[in-house]
Amino acid sequence: MNKSQQAGFTLIELVMVIVILGVLAAVALPKFVNVDDDAKTAAVNGVAGALSSGSAINYASRKANSSKGVAIANCQDVEKTMQTYTGTANSGLPTGYTIASASITAESTVTTCAVTGNGKTATFTATGIS
Repeated sequence: MNKSQQAGFTLIELVMVIVILGVLAAVALPKFVNVDDDAKTAAVNGVAGALSSGSAINYASRKANSSKGVAIANCQDVEKTMQTYTGTANSGLPTGYTIASASITAESTVTTCAVTGNGKTATFTATGIS
């Protein structure tokens, strides 16, 4: 019998590979557990960015021509700048998102507002205009 032509792996080699893979999985798993939380934060930040951008575009449009855009007197009015707004509350926002109520006191006053969704809150800026 010629032992120099051994084929395959020994049981010890296979067990060691499984142990190493188990250790790597145990180290990597906690990094992937927080991905859900990061995704929720990113989603609410994206909605806040869209609201802030909508407010700025609305302000510029309305300033140039008062018949364009919508009047913004409080934070919840910013929702009306969203393209998907249909005239009912929260119709311009993704399902489950709400804007905190805060008034914008004067013409062209920039106010920080809050939007909440998926258990996360983000802030956006809104510019008042009549």
